[in-house]
Amino acid sequence: MKTDIEIAQEAQMLPIREVAASLGIGEDDLELYGKYKAKLTDELMTRAGSNPDGKLILVTAINPTPAGEGKTTTSVGLGQAFGKLGKKAVIALREPSLGPCFGIKGGAAGGGYAQVVPMEDLNLHFTGDFHAITSANNLLAALLDNHIQQGNELGIDPRQVVWKRCLDMNDRVLRNIVVGLGSKMDGMVREDHFVITVASEIMAVLCLADDMHDLKKRLGRIIVAYSFEGKPVTADDLQATGAMAALLKDALKPNLIQTLEHTPAIVHGGPFANIAHGCNSVRATKTALKLADYVITEAGFGADLGAEKFFDIKCRKAGLKPDAVVLVATVRALKYNGGVAKTDLGAENLEALQKGIVNLEKHIENLQKYGVPVVVTLNSFVTDTKAETDFVENFCLERGCEFALSEVWEKGGEGGIALAEKVLWTLENKESRFAPLYADSLSLEEKIETIAGEIYGADGVTYSPAAKKELKRIADMGMSDFPICMAKTQYSLSDDQTKLGRPQDFCVNVREVYVSAGAGFVVAVTGAIMTMPGLSKSPAAYGIDVDDAGTITGLF
Repeated sequence: MKTDIEIAQEAQMLPIREVAASLGIGEDDLELYGKYKAKLTDELMTRAGSNPDGKLILVTAINPTPAGEGKTTTSVGLGQAFGKLGKKAVIALREPSLGPCFGIKGGAAGGGYAQVVPMEDLNLHFTGDFHAITSANNLLAALLDNHIQQGNELGIDPRQVVWKRCLDMNDRVLRNIVVGLGSKMDGMVREDHFVITVASEIMAVLCLADDMHDLKKRLGRIIVAYSFEGKPVTADDLQATGAMAALLKDALKPNLIQTLEHTPAIVHGGPFANIAHGCNSVRATKTALKLADYVITEAGFGADLGAEKFFDIKCRKAGLKPDAVVLVATVRALKYNGGVAKTDLGAENLEALQKGIVNLEKHIENLQKYGVPVVVTLNSFVTDTKAETDFVENFCLERGCEFALSEVWEKGGEGGIALAEKVLWTLENKESRFAPLYADSLSLEEKIETIAGEIYGADGVTYSPAAKKELKRIADMGMSDFPICMAKTQYSLSDDQTKLGRPQDFCVNVREVYVSAGAGFVVAVTGAIMTMPGLSKSPAAYGIDVDDAGTITGLF
């Protein structure tokens, strides 16, 4: 079988002008990045604003396992299947981070015959959006330290600097560093930290901003430090907002590419879901809704992270109302949740499937709490048996979900027709009564405890003394109405990645809290989650190369 990158490199792509034309987009509304990539102009988004909205379909998944789930593959294949059925559809995805590409996960363009292309460009530098976000983040950090060096007119307490530098790479040694070493002219010596770019508040701000005016307002509100009197110091206070916005001017515009079957794909923004809010940009989603009858988008990792944040942060902030949810699982992943070793997942094991399907059950229950119709799809593997797929189908039907098999990895859009038809039936016959999980008026602690109890199944929440102190400070600053962005392991419904299936009898521990005032949410860090990941013993970078002709190999 060909690798994903071999399939992508053999693809016959259409010029992006032709892909755009299928949505009624003219060449004047494109800013071309070569033949196969383009940014959409602000003028197009303004003009399209009067169009009626299409239907919004969210694709999410069970907790990820080493067995693989194929969430992005399903999103892409579903979009291609809509095309096979003659429907006007657009896929709206996140941009991949370089960290996982060179780390353990690999690329994020889908897989098999359900991919977005050009795959190498997307997984590497793409149109430079992440570079712009990194630069804006680090400009703010540089202006902050320079202000302290040049007399510190704002009275910034160097012990209360909360703004971190960023880099779009897994680099654990940068988590905790010391800056300012050297002479007096080299700045004040203080402890500093890095986060990965996809965890930067600038990423969240860009993904939640409606336009340049909104972007600048959000950038200006970012809290970078506190003064000796305990007052917040913002990017506006440092006179950083204008220059940061200038760096982000082009990055604010969504990117248009295509799938292997030429379905349009708007790919923009890329916050992680385990440490950030895990959704592509509001601009991309809203633009897609104005250009197509059906929009397939996805949220990161499992539904306990990505879908929860999509509903409770993105939809709340942007006024979006999803019409249906596709929940992706695999027989292999469910058996893994039931205790089967990765090497033994190919053998039929109904007992393990019955034990592990409780993970799927909890995700179904969680999604139904939001009032959105759910379609469960099994991403098909050749080792799946009829008895196993029948068991999962009956399990889903008993819980009021629709069900369909997906074979998009092997067959592309053709393998997703059954799923597409089930989604279309659901859209026509089941009404979405979407509502967020909690009200803005709840306290920050009540919001955290609602998510932990309702979504994770926790018995309670414990807080470190530092987290309690910060929650009080945020409330005293008048930000209690913000939603919560939980930073939690993606591998378990709990905050302990070793607890598979549907964990019982556990508490979630919040060890750190901070406010992202520009993005408009409060981050609660749980368990051992890190905002700067590290590389594994054998990172994917070892297998990546480029030949003399410039062809990249080993990317995924």
